[in-house]
Amino acid sequence: MRSIRPSFTAQRGRGPRRSSPALAAVALASTLALTATACNGDDNAGGTPSASATAVSTGDGKIRIPDDLKQKLKDHGIDVDKWKNGAWKNWNKKDWLREANDFINPIIKGLWDPSRMRHANDPNKGVNDNDISGDQGVTDPTPQPVKAQAVASPYHTNAPASGKVFFDSPEGHMVCSGTVVEDPAHPGKSNLVWTAGHCVHAGKKGGWYRNMAFVPSYNNSAKPADQLQKATRSEIAPYGVWWADAAQTSQQWIDQGGETGGNGASYDYAVIHVTPEQGGSGKSLEETVGGALPVNFNAPAVPKVSSITASGYPEAAPFDGQSLYQCKDKPGRLSLAQAEPTMYRIGCTMTAGSSGGGWVETGTDGKPALVSNTSIGPVTSGWLAGPRLGPVAKGVYESVSKKFAGQ
Repeated sequence: MRSIRPSFTAQRGRGPRRSSPALAAVALASTLALTATACNGDDNAGGTPSASATAVSTGDGKIRIPDDLKQKLKDHGIDVDKWKNGAWKNWNKKDWLREANDFINPIIKGLWDPSRMRHANDPNKGVNDNDISGDQGVTDPTPQPVKAQAVASPYHTNAPASGKVFFDSPEGHMVCSGTVVEDPAHPGKSNLVWTAGHCVHAGKKGGWYRNMAFVPSYNNSAKPADQLQKATRSEIAPYGVWWADAAQTSQQWIDQGGETGGNGASYDYAVIHVTPEQGGSGKSLEETVGGALPVNFNAPAVPKVSSITASGYPEAAPFDGQSLYQCKDKPGRLSLAQAEPTMYRIGCTMTAGSSGGGWVETGTDGKPALVSNTSIGPVTSGWLAGPRLGPVAKGVYESVSKKFAGQ
């Protein structure tokens, strides 16, 4: 978690005027936290998709890497022999791929077993006393907490687009939440997942996370944690494990995102393209789970949105990361800097682990669409904030879609 202790200017109405000292004093006195990981690229990022070949585990932490992956690793100056013998666990700065088109994620079959998935953590960075003060633009008063509600099982029926994003970081194996979204290049057959930028890339001082995979409808039957101790992989991941073979985030996140503070949060989103670990019938992720959400890059301004529903798998206390929850609330505005887009903010008691989970609004056509994702929230919980999706987010989305348009 990234965390900041902000002192924002609360403001009512639409005008740019500074709020009164009384309002400012009661504005955001809480500590913010962000699960940090991100994706590469900017609006116009190009490059070719990462190879989706399979690297086979040899059972002792070593992997066997196909020739095309070997060449790509060599092109990045990585010693292939060391990498396949477990060097992927090393996070030396020179080996931590950072730039927009550096993403490499060879499949290691069986790596994400039930135990590894159960014990994955949100990338928690703890509390930090960095202050953000002064007039930060248009920020509404802190919303009242909204208690997160457990989603009824089976998740595949009640929230088919939701799931978990797993990955490895320098701190160990980690987890965020994600959402299956439509792919304009493959109508009805999408392999795209929306999540937070900080769930794929470490930001300003780091690079791409490794061994990234998506598990739709994780723990589909909502079994309690004590009943999952002996659960099989098919019980925990009934719709398979899908490995990322391409990923994209905003250049703003790559340039600004960090372990602490709110930098980059207004652009904290990512899109990953996935492929099934086991190969199989050729069915897409969307066909497998039975649906995908459209993404609205022209969602109405905050005052015109009646409610937003945020979904995720919170893992920090009092939650355990094994169950899907949702919060529904009318959003307010949160501004981290006047030069950056205003974020949505809702009351919600979900904690770390819910990062990257989709925020859904019902449009004027009566259909649900993804309009944001969980980015930051106070360490003590109570509310969450997510970026509004505009031209930069659309560029990230279209870039990943276009990479696979002819396939």
